[in-house]
Amino acid sequence: MKNLSFLILTFALAVTLHAQPQPRPKPVIKTGIDVLVENNFSPLIGRRVGLITNPTGVSNTLVSTVDIFARAKELKLVALYGPEHGVRGDVAAGERVDSYTDSATGIPVYSLYGKTTKPTPEMLKGVDVLVYDIQDIGSRSYTYINTMAVAMEAAAENNIDFVVLDRPNPLTGNKIEGNILDVKYKSFVGMFPIPYVYGMTCGELATLLNVEGWLKGGVACRLTVIKIIGWNRSMWWEETGLEWVPPSPHIPNAATALFYAGTGILGELDAVSIGVGYTLPFQLVGTPWIDASRFAQSLNAKKIAGVYFRPIIYKPFYAAMQGKQVNGVQIYILDREKVNLVNLQLHIIEVINELYPAKSIFALSDSSRIQMFDKVMGTNAVRLALEKKAPVEEIVSHWNKDIESFRLVRKKYLLYE
Repeated sequence: MKNLSFLILTFALAVTLHAQPQPRPKPVIKTGIDVLVENNFSPLIGRRVGLITNPTGVSNTLVSTVDIFARAKELKLVALYGPEHGVRGDVAAGERVDSYTDSATGIPVYSLYGKTTKPTPEMLKGVDVLVYDIQDIGSRSYTYINTMAVAMEAAAENNIDFVVLDRPNPLTGNKIEGNILDVKYKSFVGMFPIPYVYGMTCGELATLLNVEGWLKGGVACRLTVIKIIGWNRSMWWEETGLEWVPPSPHIPNAATALFYAGTGILGELDAVSIGVGYTLPFQLVGTPWIDASRFAQSLNAKKIAGVYFRPIIYKPFYAAMQGKQVNGVQIYILDREKVNLVNLQLHIIEVINELYPAKSIFALSDSSRIQMFDKVMGTNAVRLALEKKAPVEEIVSHWNKDIESFRLVRKKYLLYE
């Protein structure tokens, strides 16, 4: 009995200790907002600030940059600007964001994803400096970097300073993949001639755009980047010690950023499901008419470096193919250093073409979705090549020269080793 009582007491103590709030490990790095606070808000002291942010704009202790600025005596927060999904993250993907008053601070919020994506002179009245603090995911089609770019243009045109509070790239600062965008396909899901995965932080990209004259009209703003402390280019997210705040509903964790790069372009077509609307966004690819086992076997037979495909059957709860049985594969990234993420979706299309020559996913998709595929891809050449059943190796071989040219330009603007 004594032994039993001791075991019960030990178990109860363990449960009690486990239930107590555990101290979070101190992050390895400091993002721009923490460095700014540490430096007593220089260069914002005594200035009227407009803040472009969303829920990812937080300190290392998960305090919103909005609230930090609203409480700071060193500056006056006079305006907020909401990108896609809004300042508080309460708007679905692709939906327009309205202008309103933030209930927590009483500060006006202007939409940058509604009637305009660029701050107008009226929105900037009384603002001395625009501050950008948003976590990016490292892929060209994610709209936040384009919000940053057009806001930089507005700052230049209205004689306003621009400050980027820098944050890590969850795909590291070394991964560069995909084709360079053809400016004929310029849109808000791709504005600049950069690869799909561009291997830079927002602060580095802002510096490149500003100095190279890539902003509209060749304008340049007075740009300051508050650098990250302790980050290096090889770091994956978990190595930073930072908590992940979803930058949009379907990027629930940092690993999803990799899958987004691997299937996000393919997901613009409505002939396939990529797991959005199910529990594994961007990690699945399937349709009702695919044989899941055969599909997985054929993909694994290609021996694509760093990745494995497992057959899966699922029913999306919403979005594409809602309520339908979808047969496909779950993607497992086994080696994120070796895998070429962008190329994954091309291999997937190639295998679908081989297994189901009578079913083109382009022919089965709405014309508006095909146009969006081309915009996100940054060219129509890839789609045309895939429709002609060109080998993936042949398609991607054209990208290497362009990527090396980009590396040379990019090298001049790297802020971290």
